[in-house]
Amino acid sequence: MKFFKVKTVEETFSLIDEMVGKSGQTEIRPIEEALHFVLAKSVTAAENVPAFDRSTVDGYAVRANDTYGSSESMPGFLTLRGEVRMGEAAALTVGFGEAVYVPTGGMMPPGSDSVIMIEHCEEVAGILNTYRQVAPAENVIKAGEDIREGEMLLEAGTWLRPQELGALAALGITEVEIYRKLKVGYLSSGDEIVPYQTQSLKAGQVRDINYLAITGTAREWHMDVMYGGIVRDDFEAFSKKAKELYDKVDCLILSGGSSVGAKDYTTEVIESLGAPGVFVHGIAIKPGKPTILAVADGKPIIGLPGHPASAMIIFRLFGERILKKLSGERLVKRPERIFARITKNIPSAPGRSDYIRVKLFEQDGEWWAEPIIGKSGLITTLVKSDGLVEIVSKKEGILQGEYVPVIASR
Repeated sequence: MKFFKVKTVEETFSLIDEMVGKSGQTEIRPIEEALHFVLAKSVTAAENVPAFDRSTVDGYAVRANDTYGSSESMPGFLTLRGEVRMGEAAALTVGFGEAVYVPTGGMMPPGSDSVIMIEHCEEVAGILNTYRQVAPAENVIKAGEDIREGEMLLEAGTWLRPQELGALAALGITEVEIYRKLKVGYLSSGDEIVPYQTQSLKAGQVRDINYLAITGTAREWHMDVMYGGIVRDDFEAFSKKAKELYDKVDCLILSGGSSVGAKDYTTEVIESLGAPGVFVHGIAIKPGKPTILAVADGKPIIGLPGHPASAMIIFRLFGERILKKLSGERLVKRPERIFARITKNIPSAPGRSDYIRVKLFEQDGEWWAEPIIGKSGLITTLVKSDGLVEIVSKKEGILQGEYVPVIASR
């Protein structure tokens, strides 16, 4: 009971940032195998992208001031000198009153500063009739406009998406140093818990749905998962199994046994794994108050409540932050939010952050959030929901029609 002193949500995030560090283990990977890994070293551009001025349209490279005054009723006239072929250097120079055809992505010929689209001109016997004027740099990407030589392209801690890999490829980078994929261990506890595959339940038994819900979420976050099975409410057996799993993984997740009941050994087991031990035992949040967070010899340990909805909400709020820090990923302050209007009044107790499951829908050009009311043990409330509405600890509730922050589900 001495451990069960609740922290606010804000205190919990601060403690996670203070107590959890990155794993630090890196490897070199080809960029085609680096998708959804975290960059371990910043990347500085060694060249310009593009390397030369390029046209963004099919058209004619010109000097912009040669087109001034051109219109449908009074076209301009330019001498057509030739064309630039795709993938080749521009050999022709554009002089006063001249134009050169250039395809989309083609190199701008010297002397030109803009491109008039092919739709806005007409070639007649070597003369280009221009039916509109263009401004300097119109329809042109300048050398280095996308990526400039010497600038930092990607900062260490960047989560590598397809677009980041494309940017690396544009610079000719073929491999990067990344943090290796984390391995997460999951262990369920409780005399009432049986494998989810169990077809015929005895009185008092509950299928282990948290295993699939929590480890599935971890896999969504690009983690490897090691399943430790189900352990009964026996301290020696629980402690032995937790230690075996702890030794093989980067982060240990324990489901169930996080409250203050006589047979809840989670805190004692965690304390036995290493220092400094438990730093959060109880959060001023609903659902999910009986949550345990710890670090044992550098490895985070997450003790989740047994109720499925509570476990998933806590894991998405705090587990994601812990695993992101451990993976080396740069953090935003809080999970991404959208704003929606709430469809009904929702009361809340001051001093406690509440997270209400909601279904999102659009009406009259606005997003609305419809609360899904249900107890924390109901997994279907999460199945039906599109996100969570946060009622911060300073508020005593929200009013119908009020704009509220919604943490959208992935």
